[in-house]
Amino acid sequence: MSTPTAYAVSPDSGEHWTTEGAWPVAPGVHRIPLPLPMDGLKAVNVYAIETDDGLVLVDGGWAIPQAREVLERSLRLIGARFGDIRRFLVTHVHRDHYSLSVVLGREVGADVSLGAGERPAIEVMSDPEAFATSPFAGALRAAGAPDLAEQWERHRDTPDTSWWVAPDTWLEGDQAIAVGARTLDAVETPGHTPGHVVFADRAGGLLFAGDHVLPTITPSIGFTVPLPVDPLGDFMASLTKVRALPDLRLLPAHGPVADSVHARVDELLAFHETRLDASLAALASGPRTCAEVAGDLGWTRHQHPFSELDVFSRGLAAMETRAHLELLVARGAARRTTRPDGVLEFEPVSPGTR
Repeated sequence: MSTPTAYAVSPDSGEHWTTEGAWPVAPGVHRIPLPLPMDGLKAVNVYAIETDDGLVLVDGGWAIPQAREVLERSLRLIGARFGDIRRFLVTHVHRDHYSLSVVLGREVGADVSLGAGERPAIEVMSDPEAFATSPFAGALRAAGAPDLAEQWERHRDTPDTSWWVAPDTWLEGDQAIAVGARTLDAVETPGHTPGHVVFADRAGGLLFAGDHVLPTITPSIGFTVPLPVDPLGDFMASLTKVRALPDLRLLPAHGPVADSVHARVDELLAFHETRLDASLAALASGPRTCAEVAGDLGWTRHQHPFSELDVFSRGLAAMETRAHLELLVARGAARRTTRPDGVLEFEPVSPGTR
């Protein structure tokens, strides 16, 4: 089992992975952890790639003053400043990856690139009227958790729509991107979000993995707008796609650098198969809602009961449970029905009726 994120030391620094700095992970490539304003994840790794023309950054961080200040100090350690940034290659649309790239991209004239699958999310997030009512609250009601939906509404943040402008460049399909003397293969990896992209430096033996492959935790599934039909199916197919690449060094967005992408992909696929089995077993007394099934499962590596999680974590858990149940439906192991009140219910399909 991997080291818990809270205690993980990264081999490039010899320090806890969140320690401030510009840590060399390969010649001309530096890992820069930037702080996050949340209790769970403490930092996001931004990667600065040096070229003869300036810097290309993989991901940008969250547009908060603390992250901006740390990025400025960290770039100074490698003799650079914001004006040296030529391009942001953003793995996905979540604000801890996208928002600071938008702010700095405007300021310094750097190109911001994002996967084309994030277009629908940008359209929703840039529309204030779309967030008059949280789309996640509606998903939680469908999951059979109306009380949780009300709490989510009371505690939610209203997004800053100025962050959610379209990128300068949409990355359409898998493609090769020249980054100085390097070639990065942009590989579409939907699942965590519909437009997630990883960047493979095959010659350098590196995978800039974003949130697709994380070394100590599993990325959230189903926490995105608009909600995909089968996000876990998309995620597992994308893991298999990455597994077919050469085994590269893992440069994740959260957590320490790791030696083998393949080893971690195998662990993630096995984890979700185990969760699928547990979710199907929880339907034995069905039909059941997503929230009811989530209540039967343990959460985090410590297997905390669903009822003991905070509001945000319970919301993530309910939506991730729905993702597992939807994949069971896609595999023909379960069926879904919708009650008159809009709540989804799932029950197992016996082998003889598939």
